[in-house]
Amino acid sequence: MEKIMASFVVALLILCCGSRVRSDGSDHRYKSGDHVPLYANKLMLLITYILIAAEKKEKKEALGEVLNGDRLVSAPYKLDFLIKKDSELVCKRNLTKEEVALFRNAVMKDYYFQMYYDDLPIWGFIGKVDKEGKPDSSEYKYFLYKHIHFDILHNKDRVIEINVRTDPNSLVDLTEDKEVNVEFMYTVKWKETDIPFEKRMEKYSQSSSLPHHMEIHWFSIINSCVTVLLLTGFLATILMRVLKNDFVKYAHDEESADDQEETGWKYIHGDVFRYPKHKSLFAAALGSGTQLFTLTIFIFILALVGVFYPYNRGALFTALVVIYALTSGIAGYTATSFYSQLEGTNWVRNLLLTGCLFCGPLFLTFCFLNTVAIAYSATAALPVGTIAVIVLIWTLVTSPLLVLGGIAGKNSKAEFQAPCRTTKYPREIPPLPWYRGTLPQMAMAGFLPFSAIYIELYYIFASVWGHRIYTIYSILFIVFIILLIVTAFITVALTYFQLAAEDHEWWWRSFLCGGSTGLFIYGYCLYYYHARSDMSGFMQTSFFFGYMACICYGFFLMLGTVGFRASLLFVRHIYRFIKCE
Repeated sequence: MEKIMASFVVALLILCCGSRVRSDGSDHRYKSGDHVPLYANKLMLLITYILIAAEKKEKKEALGEVLNGDRLVSAPYKLDFLIKKDSELVCKRNLTKEEVALFRNAVMKDYYFQMYYDDLPIWGFIGKVDKEGKPDSSEYKYFLYKHIHFDILHNKDRVIEINVRTDPNSLVDLTEDKEVNVEFMYTVKWKETDIPFEKRMEKYSQSSSLPHHMEIHWFSIINSCVTVLLLTGFLATILMRVLKNDFVKYAHDEESADDQEETGWKYIHGDVFRYPKHKSLFAAALGSGTQLFTLTIFIFILALVGVFYPYNRGALFTALVVIYALTSGIAGYTATSFYSQLEGTNWVRNLLLTGCLFCGPLFLTFCFLNTVAIAYSATAALPVGTIAVIVLIWTLVTSPLLVLGGIAGKNSKAEFQAPCRTTKYPREIPPLPWYRGTLPQMAMAGFLPFSAIYIELYYIFASVWGHRIYTIYSILFIVFIILLIVTAFITVALTYFQLAAEDHEWWWRSFLCGGSTGLFIYGYCLYYYHARSDMSGFMQTSFFFGYMACICYGFFLMLGTVGFRASLLFVRHIYRFIKCE
């Protein structure tokens, strides 16, 4: 395991350094008249007029950029360094009826173009809808912008900032289905600034740090903290009183206690540490959950040190792929070591189950969605080369580390620490009311953690699936810590009440209750899709719900692991102080 962790740390340093190299100014110095790269995102190729009749020279992209869905091609505008242009002609185009209908639909849905100039993002709407004085949507007029103004700021020999304005007076009417002749124009203006190159990205991070946005974020934090404090105080008061009374009654008079019949959680001390059913699956779930938890922590570390600066395209996806591959040894070690503690013998099957538990559903989802993208001729379909790279990473890195971790876990001689001896035959669980069943308990367990994060979820969804920028990683990390605390506390409380009802099958219940927040997040996906997003069509719908299902499943495994670990510590603690015979 030491070698595995050493390799992981080295690779992580390389990843951090590699991400930093991208923002180094040595690659961004120009002389007057030098060509400055301008790329447009091919994702909007079918509805973005900037690519019509242009020579589409594709940009070589890194793995993360391809996974992010970026397909950059050279834009038809020539923005050479310090060269001013006034109403330069891009191209003349005779739009057919079909193309007019296509653009009208794009304007109706607020489609926008997106370009990158010297790695600086720029975007703008391709047209507008005139609704003024027209109560009926059938009377709306649709216009396409045909003149773009580029305002570029430079500091000596470096590009600092670029802004795009569309000319509201230069429009093409697309309301009727008829052929239209269009002349696409652009204007370029240069202006000097004293903003240093190192701070040129701050503009994009400030948008998510505006005062009114920060108030909402801090309200979310305060709301979550109040939830944690109330929950902690309530649980601490109840559990301390109940447990104290239980311990006092139990130890008050040893002789009289021996004559009395035990009740509640003490009554099942001989069954509480009985191994769960399907222990191979249970250990695999713990291994996968531990790996995803480790992955999340490292992603937060990279975010907090500034690796994921705004519009560092693909850095997050690159980090996810690399760190997941390197942490597979943790999954293998955790799963097989715990499986061995549960006296499991088929560790190879357990290891295979661990490797496929999360990656299996993710792979099947990817195959389906990639097929959909290919059927729609969308750029979201991954190229064969990218798929081959991912398969190689899985074959040469993920699988070997998983096996090495599994061997190390199998050879670990740790035994399961149970304060009480387990009886030979399990006690019968008494009939319980409906609200003590698994599903009602999961609903109660998932609601409180979800209520602590739901405000922040909107900003995350709007960043991932919309046009917003999210850069307040410190607040997101605080919310994540609160999520873990609330999940642990609520799972411990429900585990205690389950044991108090003489139900000793708490292992799977604690995992399911801890992970139930993932189901609530997926429920929020339904709300976001119908109430807050403009997504439509089979492809967008399938991509949204397909990949969000994988993410929520990952949350289920991770938070389920947190819930079980907290419950295990609690159960060991309370049974350590009673006399077990």
